[in-house]
Amino acid sequence: MIKVTVWNEYIEEKMYDHVAKVYPEGIHTCISNFLSKDKEIQVKCVTLSMPEQGLSKEILDDTDVLIWWGHQAHDDVTDENAERVKKYVLNGMGFIPLHSAHGCKPVKLLLGTSMCLRWKHGEKEKLVCVNPSHPIAQGITEPILFEQEEMYGEYFDIPKPDDLIFLGWFSNQEVFRSGCTFTRGWGKIFYFQPGHEEYPIYYMPEIQRIIKNAVKWAAPVNKRNVDYDNEEVR
Repeated sequence: MIKVTVWNEYIEEKMYDHVAKVYPEGIHTCISNFLSKDKEIQVKCVTLSMPEQGLSKEILDDTDVLIWWGHQAHDDVTDENAERVKKYVLNGMGFIPLHSAHGCKPVKLLLGTSMCLRWKHGEKEKLVCVNPSHPIAQGITEPILFEQEEMYGEYFDIPKPDDLIFLGWFSNQEVFRSGCTFTRGWGKIFYFQPGHEEYPIYYMPEIQRIIKNAVKWAAPVNKRNVDYDNEEVR
C-alpha cells in the first residue's frame, strides 16, 4: 500500500466563488477522491491551516508520497516545515508538486534555483508526451487538450531534469517543460504543470492517470533515516 498525503493551501477555494464552483470541497479533496479509487493507494489530506501546517513529523513519517498544491501562501510555510519536507524527500519520500507549487519553499530548497517562469491567464494548451516509455506516461497515447489553462512559458529556471516527459504548447505560441522528473538523495520528484485552480483540470481522466502513475513511480523502494546535517545514521 502506498501512503499518499495531499497537501493544499486551501485558500483559493474559500476566497473566490468561481474557484469554489470548480472545486467545492477543495483541490485536495478532488485529488484524494480519484486516487482513493486505486486499491494500491491510501490517501489523507492536510492543509496549511492545520496544526504544524499539516507537515508534522507524525504525518510525514506516515507518508510515502507527498503531493503539493500551493499558490499564494508559499511564504506562509515556515522555514522549519520546508526543511523537514526536504529532509524527508532526501530520505526517500516521493514528492509531486503541482502547477503553481513550482514556487513553494520545499521545491526551491530541493532544486536550488529560482523556479521563475513566464505566465499568462486563459490560453489553450496542448500537452504532448515526449517520453512515452516512461512509467509516468503509461496509458497516455495522444496529446491532451485544455480549452483553458494558465499559460506557463520558458525560460523556466530549473536544473536539468532527469527526464522530460511532457511538453506544453500554448495558443499564444509559448512552450513549456510541463512534466519533469528529478532525483534528490533517495527521493524522486515529479513536477507537473497543468492544474490552475480556475479550471477543472483534475477531473480529466488523462490527468488523473498521470498523477496516479506518478504516485506509483515516486513511491520509495527504500527509505533512509539520515540526519543530513551531521550524517548520523539513526
